Amino acid sequence: MDFKYIIYEKEDAIAKITLNRPEVLNVMDFPGDGGIYDEFMEALDIAADDDDIKVMIIKGNGRSFCAGHDLSRIYKVYEEQDAEPGKRRPSQRARLKIDRKWLGGHQKILLFPKITIAQVHGHCIGEGAVIAEMSDIAIVADDAHISHAEQRLGFAGSGINLIPLYQMLGYKRARWMVLSGDAIDGKEAERIGWATRSVPSEKLEEEVEKVAARMTLLPKDGIMIGKASNQWICDIIGLNAGLSHAYITHTLFTNLRFEPEEYNFVKGRKDKGTREGIHKRDERYKK
Repeated sequence: MDFKYIIYEKEDAIAKITLNRPEVLNVMDFPGDGGIYDEFMEALDIAADDDDIKVMIIKGNGRSFCAGHDLSRIYKVYEEQDAEPGKRRPSQRARLKIDRKWLGGHQKILLFPKITIAQVHGHCIGEGAVIAEMSDIAIVADDAHISHAEQRLGFAGSGINLIPLYQMLGYKRARWMVLSGDAIDGKEAERIGWATRSVPSEKLEEEVEKVAARMTLLPKDGIMIGKASNQWICDIIGLNAGLSHAYITHTLFTNLRFEPEEYNFVKGRKDKGTREGIHKRDERYKK
């Protein structure tokens, strides 16, 4: 497939999507940017429509799985919906339009009609963590760095589908993960139920291939019926409703008013740049 920001591969009944922006740790842009997010969604559609495919592996090229969203793009992506970007506050409809499409991508993974395996190594933050949480199976490296550090921007437990976290980790652990933004490694992720399995980093590829091969032993019709059943259960336990809450609360967050003593990343990015803005955000949590 002719993609720029992902690699799409297919061998027998297994397809692989490799996020391929290694120079920026495979961070995601936004719907309509014409970049990695749009190509990722297109590749998922291709695999979903391919009757040969039983299993989809999602992985990252380079040092990390996915380190979250491109924080140089946040907020700006709303402004660009206006005829004269930056002249007025972004409209609610612009925010809801982008956020609905973005959370729709999460739903596409959650309800994907084939078995999905997240192959997690290195940084798995924010959007990366959500991709793994929405997958059927998450195989992680022991030394992976997993967190919802994006919540330190001020979300404080909003803007993402929290229901999978609550169900995987239990209420107290899930609340701590989003309120603190603290990271866990792969071993801890397996211990608390975030990951299916944790293995030494040098064994990760081998383990994922082994698990994927086992999943292909299931019949195509059985997989499709099983995923349809999974969607039904997701409706019953509220995972889909949670996605609706997630995009609305994300839009609400983008209208947050910061008090003078509170840290405003968008202002920090404007004054010092994206990298310094992220460092300033996280330094406060080391005290």
